[in-house]
Amino acid sequence: MITAASNARIKRLIQLNQKARLRREEDVFVAEGVRMFLEAPPEKIKEVYVSEHFLERCSCRGRLEETGYEVVADSLFEKISDTCTPQGILCVMGQSHYNIEETLTKKAPLLLALENIQDPGNLGTMLRTGEGAGVDGVLLSSDTADLYNPKVIRSTMGSIFRVPFFRTKEFGKTLEKIRQSGVRICAAHLQGSREYTKEDYRGGTVFVIGNEGNGLTKETAELADVCVRIPMEGQVESLNAAVSSALLLYEAKRQRGEMGR
Repeated sequence: MITAASNARIKRLIQLNQKARLRREEDVFVAEGVRMFLEAPPEKIKEVYVSEHFLERCSCRGRLEETGYEVVADSLFEKISDTCTPQGILCVMGQSHYNIEETLTKKAPLLLALENIQDPGNLGTMLRTGEGAGVDGVLLSSDTADLYNPKVIRSTMGSIFRVPFFRTKEFGKTLEKIRQSGVRICAAHLQGSREYTKEDYRGGTVFVIGNEGNGLTKETAELADVCVRIPMEGQVESLNAAVSSALLLYEAKRQRGEMGR
């Protein structure tokens, strides 16, 4: 059992939770909670840590025996946890790396492109919503929040393990590449020329969502084949970025479902 706060592994786990740079250097991230542990691909699990109390009452001992684990004193586990009420288990996972070219070879791919999304909860929710709507991949601009931030990981509710994602330093050029593969660029914009339900998303489509406060940059908006808007009532100017992405993705899902009937 690890009982000392000075233990090198304890210090490293705290740093992995806090520093994106260290996560990138080691090509790992921390996933916390029973659900995340049970849904994690076994080949990606590198280390597992459980608290004393968790080990006494856990119902997943068989899986723990398969992966191996380290026991951490309850008082120490609170230090390595990123939550206010730790469940008592976390694992260090290998990061995933996807090839966007493979995704673009699919028939009529459905993609979500995110420019400068900053709220971890929004980002994680978008990934989770994307999985629910059948998205084939998520493109992230380099200034979007770190997808491996612990708050993002929790918000994905396991979708981080299943939805392909691609971070790019050249967001505009990557969108152009997507367009050249036959995918139509639809940007969510307050001044969109068309209501979002009036467009056809049955072909290859990428929805582009901008920053929570400022929306899309002018340069990105100008790349779009069409800018769509979500109609508003009352004095509401815009919706939460994650809510907007959900409406767009599920409209595409609805249209594609009707196409298959």
